Amino acid sequence: MHFVIGIIGLGIVLALSFLISSDRKKIRYSPILIMLVLQFLLGFILLRTTVGTTIVGGLAGVFDALLSFAGSGVDFVFGGIANKGSFPFFLNVLMPIVFISAIIGILRYIKILPLFMKGVGLALSKINGMGKLESYNGIASAILGQSEVFISIKKELPTLSEQRLTSMSISAMSTVSMSIVGSYMALIQPRYVITALVLNLFGGFIIASIVNPYQLENDELVIEEDKEQTFFQMLGEYILDGFHVAVTVAAMLIGFVALIAMINFIFAKITGLTFQEILGYVFAPLAFITGIPWKEAVDAGSLMATKLVTNEFVAMTELAKGSWDFSARTTAIISVFLVSFANFSSIGIISGAMKGLNEEKGNLVAKHGLKILLSASLVSFLSAIITGLIF
Repeated sequence: MHFVIGIIGLGIVLALSFLISSDRKKIRYSPILIMLVLQFLLGFILLRTTVGTTIVGGLAGVFDALLSFAGSGVDFVFGGIANKGSFPFFLNVLMPIVFISAIIGILRYIKILPLFMKGVGLALSKINGMGKLESYNGIASAILGQSEVFISIKKELPTLSEQRLTSMSISAMSTVSMSIVGSYMALIQPRYVITALVLNLFGGFIIASIVNPYQLENDELVIEEDKEQTFFQMLGEYILDGFHVAVTVAAMLIGFVALIAMINFIFAKITGLTFQEILGYVFAPLAFITGIPWKEAVDAGSLMATKLVTNEFVAMTELAKGSWDFSARTTAIISVFLVSFANFSSIGIISGAMKGLNEEKGNLVAKHGLKILLSASLVSFLSAIITGLIF
């Protein structure tokens, strides 16, 4: 039964994308079909095969090692603050971002990361039927983050059309930053994080190709090089950037979790139901079309809604509490859904980052903010539905 529901859900997501398309006549269906097949194939390999388990295990091992190295630095600075046996979220989940950011900076400095992003971007452009810059943007967003990626194409921004900026913003919001992937893995199973990264990459191209199709006149891929710095100047900059991200996420979590607690209290006093429970009922049909059984759809819908109105960390923290009576399949679907930046605050993050680089382009992104968010949310649902069909 869940297979039939999943197929219907897949049709609904694609139909909604088609409904909000800016130019249906320009949609190229062949690349979309190829990418859908690739999503199923790669998802199946990662979730259902020994090879996939080995790949995921290897990547998870790398991040475990990185997190343990990061723990050495955290213990040196904050040792003794946490009670023995406790798991302070800020120290154990957010502070490792500082170290991961430093590693990303080193890989960029020695030119390995730019070479990888350009190479994969060029290869993807042969598959997705989109521009080389859009393809680069998809893989670069998954590594650098939804705001930082636009810094790497700062020189190209003035020449980019409104349509190209919109597609690139959809792709950026559909992914997550590699610097915080390790933090996600501390909250949900690594195989779901890695599966979501792969599915969202192609999903972003699929939805953008339907929602915002266009013909390219100029398809050059010229990426701005990082400014000239010494190694230790670069390292210090990336370490501080990582700390800034960790503190920013911590501040947002404090604010959002506190607000949700207050709103839940008010709604419970007035209606007898918390705000999250009400959202759960509203989002239950959406959770159901991903293949989640109806008996679990309300709770699942609550987590999905929490992610949309706050951010993925808040929802992941709720899921990680372990107080939910979810099946393994439902947990997989929800976990994959949560791994993306598709939430309301991301509209401000992307448009704000763009405005800092180019005021005019930032205003164009803000103009299409809700459409970008809706498209990125459809990417999350697409990935969740495919996970449900495969699992």
